[in-house]
Amino acid sequence: MPKEKINKTNAARLLDKAGVKYELIPYEVDENDLSAPHVAAQLGENVECVFKTLVLRGDRTGHFVCVIPGEHEVDLKQAARVSGNKKCDLIPVKELLPLTGYIRGGCSPIGMRKPLPTYIHDTCMQYPYIYVSAGQRGLQLKLSPGDLVREARAELCKLF
Repeated sequence: MPKEKINKTNAARLLDKAGVKYELIPYEVDENDLSAPHVAAQLGENVECVFKTLVLRGDRTGHFVCVIPGEHEVDLKQAARVSGNKKCDLIPVKELLPLTGYIRGGCSPIGMRKPLPTYIHDTCMQYPYIYVSAGQRGLQLKLSPGDLVREARAELCKLF
């Protein structure tokens, strides 16, 4: 049986252009459960190496991105501190698409409408590869954490 063709996302095209090695991994989407633990189960992977992308707004610097292991919650005080803010909050879901070009459950740290400061939890470096959204529901990017940090122009830090 021929392998199903996977359409490249903007994030994948940007990685191609940069010469970054990655894999596009499809998975079954459950509209009622867009969580990283669900994605990890679909991929047959440890949830610690499936990272979710969160967009926040700080009181001083404006919007920024946090990429954390899927089963964790971002510590808002820590996120504010590393991003140069006094306080911050997750943006409302309705603001996600206009700001980033991505929808909830399909937000990639690569290829947003405009580059935002990005912070990735430092545990990503413990793994030979990690997963992040490829920019649409049902598709993950599998790539080395070092490549993600470089291509997202991210800073490694503690976020929980």
